[in-house]
Amino acid sequence: MSDENSQTPANNGWFPYEPSKPVRLISPVVLAYIGDAIYEVAVRQYLISLPNLRPNHLHRSATGFVSAKAQCAILHFLDPMLTEEERDIARQGRNAKSGTVPKNADVVEYRHATAFECLIGYLYYTGQQERIQKLVDSGIEFMMSRKN
Repeated sequence: MSDENSQTPANNGWFPYEPSKPVRLISPVVLAYIGDAIYEVAVRQYLISLPNLRPNHLHRSATGFVSAKAQCAILHFLDPMLTEEERDIARQGRNAKSGTVPKNADVVEYRHATAFECLIGYLYYTGQQERIQKLVDSGIEFMMSRKN
């Protein structure tokens, strides 16, 4: 990936709505906002690929992957796989002041979850769909291994 791609929108999103500024100038909290949505869709799609599609079961299962505690654990697991650029993006997300107080997580977990979501948002807006898929797949496998 060239440095130019990381500075400008990649036009590789799901919809034709480009961000209003170059990706590197988007607030980490805003990247986390889109990253949260992208990750949520990935988890839902994964769960729908499994047998037993009861809506209540789907919702409970999704919570096990998208909670701040789960995302914090996933980020720690993925850290050795991340590039320096990805670690930098995650660090920016972790250090960002969101202005909200977590309801069901401690502050450290919440900040690491924001870091994970920020990374996913950054990868999304820089057109790195295969990288998102690799990291999400690895994170899901990690979470499933913890359940067994």
